Amino acid sequence: MFATRSYTPELLDQPHIPFADIRQNMRELDTINTLLGGHAITLKGLQKLVPGQVQQAPVSILEIGCGDGNNLRVVQQWAERKGLSLQLTGVDYNPECIAYARQLPANNAIQFICSDYRTVAAAQKSDIVFSSLFCHHFTDAQLVEQLQWMQANSNIGFFINDLHRHPLAYHSIRLLTRLFSKSYLVKNDAPLSVLRGFKRGEWRHLLKEAKVDAQINWAWAFRWLIVCNLSNTQL
Repeated sequence: MFATRSYTPELLDQPHIPFADIRQNMRELDTINTLLGGHAITLKGLQKLVPGQVQQAPVSILEIGCGDGNNLRVVQQWAERKGLSLQLTGVDYNPECIAYARQLPANNAIQFICSDYRTVAAAQKSDIVFSSLFCHHFTDAQLVEQLQWMQANSNIGFFINDLHRHPLAYHSIRLLTRLFSKSYLVKNDAPLSVLRGFKRGEWRHLLKEAKVDAQINWAWAFRWLIVCNLSNTQL
C-alpha cells in the first residue's frame, strides 16, 4: 500500500464538484496547514531563498496551484512583520477559486491569475516560484516537466512543500479528518493525498530526471521541503 505512489484520482480533481464544497475543502486545508505546521514549512522554504534584509526592489514570488491564496496570505503577513517588500502572485486553473480569492479582503495586495501554470503570460520571470500540496496531484512524468518549468521560470530559485508517504501520516490524517472534518472532500482526499505523496528516493529520482540540483529536507509533520537555489548573490 505504501511501497509505490497511488494514482487513484482525488475527488478534488474531478470535474463538476460544486464550488461550495471546494470552498469548505480549502478552509479546512488552511486550518490543517496552520495546526500541523504546513504554513511554517512554506515560510521555511521562503527564508532559504529570500534575502534577509530590506532590499532595493520587491522580490517577486509566484505560487502555482494557489487555490484561495491562503499560502500567499501567510507569506504576506510574514513579510509585513519582517519589513520585506514582496510582489505576490498566485495562479490556479480553476476560475471559481480565482474569483473567490480575488474577493477576499485579506488578499487585496495579491495578484491572482486564472491559468494553467504552464501558460502563464508574464513579462519576466518571477524571482521565486513555489508550490504547496500541489505536486502530488501529478504523475511522475508530469512532475519532471513541472520541476524543469519551475527552474526555467525563476531567477533566485524555487521550493516545494509536499507530503511524505508514510503509514503513520496516512492513519493519523484519516482518523483526524473522520473525527473533525465536515468536508467529504477532505475526508476522502486527505488520506489519499498521503498515498499519492513521496519518499526521499522518489524525489531524488525526479530531480535527477529533471536535471535539477535541489536540497531534499524532511519536515514535521510528514512533509518534504524541496529547495532549489539558483542564485548565490543577494538582491
